[in-house]
Amino acid sequence: MKLKQLHIAIFCCLFYGFAQGQYLIKDGTDLLSLQKVPQEKIFLHHSSAVLFTGEYLYYKLYCQNAQTNRLSNISAVGYVSLVNDKGVPIFEHKIRLENGMGTGDYFLNTDVPSGNYKLLAYTQWMKNSGLEQLYQDDILIINPYMADQTAILKKDGDKDLLVNEEQIAKEVDLKGDESLLQLQLEGNTFSQREKIAVTLRNYKGNLGHGEYSLLVRKVNAIKDIQYLDAVNYGQRYLNADKVLQQGVGDSIVLPEQRGELFFGQVTSKMDNRPAADKNVIISLPGKEHLLKRALTDPTGHFYTYIRKAYKNPLSIVQVLDEGDFKVVVKKQRSLDYAKLQFASHIIDKALAEAIKERSVHNQIENAYFGMKPDSILPKDAIDVFDGGIPEVFRLDDYTRFATLQETFVEILNTVGYRDGGRYIRVAQEFEKFDEPYNDFPAIVLIDGVFIPDHSTIRDFDARQINTIRVLRDQLVLGATQYQGIVAIETENNDFYESYEYINMVKEVLPLPRPEKNYYKQVFSLDSTQSHIPDYRNLLFWEPYVKVLDNAQPFEFYTSDVAGEYEVLLEGFTTYGKPISLRKTFVVK
Repeated sequence: MKLKQLHIAIFCCLFYGFAQGQYLIKDGTDLLSLQKVPQEKIFLHHSSAVLFTGEYLYYKLYCQNAQTNRLSNISAVGYVSLVNDKGVPIFEHKIRLENGMGTGDYFLNTDVPSGNYKLLAYTQWMKNSGLEQLYQDDILIINPYMADQTAILKKDGDKDLLVNEEQIAKEVDLKGDESLLQLQLEGNTFSQREKIAVTLRNYKGNLGHGEYSLLVRKVNAIKDIQYLDAVNYGQRYLNADKVLQQGVGDSIVLPEQRGELFFGQVTSKMDNRPAADKNVIISLPGKEHLLKRALTDPTGHFYTYIRKAYKNPLSIVQVLDEGDFKVVVKKQRSLDYAKLQFASHIIDKALAEAIKERSVHNQIENAYFGMKPDSILPKDAIDVFDGGIPEVFRLDDYTRFATLQETFVEILNTVGYRDGGRYIRVAQEFEKFDEPYNDFPAIVLIDGVFIPDHSTIRDFDARQINTIRVLRDQLVLGATQYQGIVAIETENNDFYESYEYINMVKEVLPLPRPEKNYYKQVFSLDSTQSHIPDYRNLLFWEPYVKVLDNAQPFEFYTSDVAGEYEVLLEGFTTYGKPISLRKTFVVK
């Protein structure tokens, strides 16, 4: 007998007391179990603390175990936010973490006003320790396209932010402990559009092994606003919470250990009371669809985790039990941004010409962005049959029939309606497997949407169907056994847009940020881009630098912008030691 347990978990009373995205600590045993989970902290290596609209903010997230300072394997999801001084988020990104790391970027549109902002990074588990546990850094944004600059303009008596190159060089020379790792350049002065080789040397073998990120950018004409590097981060968050601080009777936010937390509540429409022990199916539809099943607890709440990288933001939640129910998908508790403390950084009017020049450079770069695109890294395709090999029927290869039921009868001899058309069943493979007969229904999906009542699609217009995939394995979904899967794909793959059913709700989820392969400029004698202007201020961004050897080379090209540049390496050794290195050079 071949009985397959789908990787679709059912969660019921394991965390009874879970509500509003929070969990109530019941007793001392419960508390001790939760205190065994280390608290986390996050370092964010970002591209600059001074940004102009029309530029990208690039970042890499390092999530650490707060007890060991090593990369954390606790949370599978991290979050990054940029918040203005009124406590309003400009963006809130969801980042899938792999081995405690993730990356993202954000393009600053011209509707973002000049001002002081706060860049935050955190996991849901970190929320239990308050804002102090969260990564925070101050960001100054300059929008030269807006008339009102009062939020950042220097007033009489304000400290001057202008800085000369001698001061910059002095600060850089003092930066970084090079006894472990060192950045080496083949010179200090370079021409425009020249290739530069930089070598990262490791002098201490295993002690230097670790995960890092490398950035090359032009030194700001405005003094850098205390860019929070890894070493200073290590000192600032040295006394961050190591374990959960709450006690019995307190509510906490659960860690997203097994993926992104998805939760909600089912209540009776008749009296609004919680509906306990109800079976809930969550469909994330599309070609690479996901299916989850949960059981409501005594308070009507259900939850599950989304582990895989879904591509469609729409979720469809259905209650399988008979009755009249209301389904609500809930969200995690929001942070209280109003409690953030913002810096009051300002600039001098004397910088007007430098600001104008950088803005013009940004406009030219954006005009040619289509010729210098980043690419999204492909993720492993989701195997919707979980290792099973389905039989594929492309209906264009057969005589077309009007309805789904007729198509089953005339084309799919292993699939059909049973019990007077009440449910669809897939025939067992007795010739391959010695198993007892069963009369279990099939899991039926249309464009990834779970169909609870098979009788409702008997007359479905088969002319809209592209393919039908049939898996004949016996399956277990939650606590329910099924005989096979019938996965129907329509021509437009958009069945979920018009699908409606009783006891159902649709909810749009914010998609995790995609991993990207960032564009790297290359010039050569036969380059097709030799005639294109190059006004990059950020010359190189490599978020994933894994040091396992004694030397690691990198190459990048300078742009048409002369001035002082800096090479910045940030990250952590395998043992959790923070590393911050800086090296400068001049482009003439």
